[in-house]
Amino acid sequence: MALDTDHPLNSLGFAKPPAETRVVVAMSGGVDSSVVAATLADQGYDVIGVTLQLYDHGAALAKKGACCAGIDIHDARRVAEERGFPHYVLDYENIFKDAVIDEFADSYLNGATPVPCIRCNERVKFKDLLETARDLDADCMATGHYIQRKMGARGPELHSAEDANRDQSYFLFSTTPEQLEFLRFPLGHLPSKDATRALAAQYGLSVADKPDSQDICFVPNGDYAAVIEKLRPDAADPGQIVHADGRVLGDHRGIIHYTIGQRRGLGIGGLSDPLYVVRLDVDRKQVVVGPKDMLATRTVPVREINWLGDAPLTSRPEWHLSVKVRSTRPPREAILRPLSDTTAEVELLNPEEGVSPGQACVFYETGDSRIYGGGWIWRGY
Repeated sequence: MALDTDHPLNSLGFAKPPAETRVVVAMSGGVDSSVVAATLADQGYDVIGVTLQLYDHGAALAKKGACCAGIDIHDARRVAEERGFPHYVLDYENIFKDAVIDEFADSYLNGATPVPCIRCNERVKFKDLLETARDLDADCMATGHYIQRKMGARGPELHSAEDANRDQSYFLFSTTPEQLEFLRFPLGHLPSKDATRALAAQYGLSVADKPDSQDICFVPNGDYAAVIEKLRPDAADPGQIVHADGRVLGDHRGIIHYTIGQRRGLGIGGLSDPLYVVRLDVDRKQVVVGPKDMLATRTVPVREINWLGDAPLTSRPEWHLSVKVRSTRPPREAILRPLSDTTAEVELLNPEEGVSPGQACVFYETGDSRIYGGGWIWRGY
């Protein structure tokens, strides 16, 4: 976009007045996206709020503790009414099922531990919803994610949130450079969630004290297995719990009930040393357990890489970066060795426990907030 010398850049980076800048705000009904919408409306932007209905509305109304449920649609609409901007609800139920839920179920059946929130951002919010925003002639789309977009020498870069406790970069690694051009994250610079709630109170928002969502939106109370059994009725085939040395220790009621690194709830008490799930053998329907030291992993194969570096991924034989292999862990130093434009091998300088296929491996510049993308861990250990 050519710069208009008559106008300085506004807070969203456009050389025109806020009133002439249209921004679609993805509103989940929670306090974060509500504050984004209220703040931008208060600054005079042409705000349009959009909320996605991602699954059955009737079931959603009875469910709390997750985003995008019926009560959340109501809350988003109420905030829009309070602040005086238009709000639309879009039915994305079929898109969401095809792009997110089906893969979630199939991944568990294949012994992986998926992260559906990443796929939702990648395939629904930052793809279909982003295109809808363009169709509405928006200049950009804003979300309530805690992550930062900063301008670098070669264009917009993705950076971790100012508040490390709220940082959502692990869930946004697959954001492409093209999407990053269009996206804005107004909360990423805030020092804490308290600052967000203070803004909500300042604007008098009805959701100011609304609790944060904890569950995956379509998984009530965190019961993954119940959802998968409903989607795939034959998913709970029983099998054996086997020690890594070959001993049969007991029976299980379906691989979908187990994840790599799990210790509790195995039903094999009475053994002298604690045992952990170290591998899920889908073909043999076996849950393989062993001592904790078997969970330590140094080499992590990664595929479907989204690379956000300035130079091409394959321009170097190796990259010295830091990586996260779980959303709750801090970045750890590693060496990334590209195998192609979208595949690589990651060597962890210090072994990590509980590395699981289906999880993401996200790349960070060591000692800095910049995110270099990431990929999907794809092989069991």
